[in-house]
Amino acid sequence: MLSLRVIEKDLLAEHIGNGNVVADFTMGNGNDTLWLAQRVGTYGRVYAFDIQEDALKNTEKLLAEKGCIEQCTLIHDSHHRLAEYIKEPIDAGIFNLGFLPGGDKRVTTLRETTLPAIEAAINAVKPGGCLLIAIYPGHEEGCIEGQLICEMLAKRDQRELSAYRFNVLNAPTSPYFVFIEFNPKYKKEDKQ
Repeated sequence: MLSLRVIEKDLLAEHIGNGNVVADFTMGNGNDTLWLAQRVGTYGRVYAFDIQEDALKNTEKLLAEKGCIEQCTLIHDSHHRLAEYIKEPIDAGIFNLGFLPGGDKRVTTLRETTLPAIEAAINAVKPGGCLLIAIYPGHEEGCIEGQLICEMLAKRDQRELSAYRFNVLNAPTSPYFVFIEFNPKYKKEDKQ
């Protein structure tokens, strides 16, 4: 059987390499942050966001253990404020929505901040870059978030980006992901 996690990483790996600038918009326990840090190497930069102190502690510990802390900037703030911290275009970004694994399941990402964060991330990604959004519809907020994200992306001009949804059709509440590729020839000023 196919693994959506493997497919996610394969799609991202096509766009991320040594020296790139990337973002983990929901660092959680740091697994995606670590994977990104290993992909961009010592000459790249990873910006990672989370609102929970435990997420920062867990991620910092993991990165230090793996020798990848130097290329990472850990940010204790909401991902919707990314423009306050990231002042350069990024090559790729990951959103892994929902709650902190092993944490308080009542603290989840919320549509009020997730949708503006995705919009800001779209504006931050270079032409030719990508975004990946993992969505968890097994809880009410995750279901609503997913619906709104898909509706928002369906309205985007395909000259700018293409958005794909990957899900298991016969498991409607299982996690799925949206992968966004940005046209390498599209210029941001073209949309004005």
